[in-house]
Amino acid sequence: MSLPPDYLDYPNRKHGQDHDRYQWRIVGDRKKKSFSGGAALGVAVVVPLEYFMLNPSGTPFKHPGAMATPYPDLRHYTTRDYGNRVGAYRLLRAFEKAGAKATFAVNAVLLDRVRPLIDAIVGDGHEIAAHGYDTDSIHWGGVEAETEQRYVEKTRLAFEAAGLAPRTWMSPARQQSFNTPDLIADAGFDICLDWELDTVPVKMKTKSGTISAFPLLNELDDRFLLSTKNHDEASWRDQILEAADMTASEATRHGGQLFGFTMTPYLAGLPFRIWAVEEILSGLANRDDILVDTVSNLNDGLS
Repeated sequence: MSLPPDYLDYPNRKHGQDHDRYQWRIVGDRKKKSFSGGAALGVAVVVPLEYFMLNPSGTPFKHPGAMATPYPDLRHYTTRDYGNRVGAYRLLRAFEKAGAKATFAVNAVLLDRVRPLIDAIVGDGHEIAAHGYDTDSIHWGGVEAETEQRYVEKTRLAFEAAGLAPRTWMSPARQQSFNTPDLIADAGFDICLDWELDTVPVKMKTKSGTISAFPLLNELDDRFLLSTKNHDEASWRDQILEAADMTASEATRHGGQLFGFTMTPYLAGLPFRIWAVEEILSGLANRDDILVDTVSNLNDGLS
């Protein structure tokens, strides 16, 4: 059977990329940016606070970390709950010890459920970001426009009801539809953690103006390295610190750099991993050429 004549026709094929959210260019062609204090690198630690239900729909896929065994999967459910009740507080103590600020990306449905934790995060001077509504409200190419808009609206309203006005957005599972940037910009968010396209924030065009795509590196994600790839804690630490060394060294050629990575409470917050968390944070925060700060502060500080 032969291919239809138009099989290889793709109207968006062109030099660079096939979308117009931002202008394509190689690293050497961009304008150099810098931090006001002269730091070479900014590093943001993003802590996802997620609500996993016992019976997720799995549409269009199960969120990474969702229940894995037949209902009721109480083992995985209670492990995730442990992260929000115990592990997250260990991470808060580690941030305080290192003198570092982080961004906590929170599922909206958790705001009332873990209010003491939210208050502790805010009280310690960390940033609260919106992490969508819950882990079963996935943004993807097949979701109906009205449904996705409702996800975003419910999220914004829940944060408003909790007395919070986050400007940073991270989609559940960091998954988007083609409409997600337009919807979150229209809802008032101006920083997005779903894309990891560069080592500086990149302005993305939407129907409601621009939003800033802040690079959050999946390759340094603790779930990816510790759980999926089964690396040990020393390897996780070494990869983050090596990434910081290498990226900071590029500042002389390309200007100030930045990146983010995740620490998930039910993984990084386990008792046998806190030593690695503390060594990662001290290895970053004790350097004069590195800023460890919130996503919004680093985004605004690089100009």
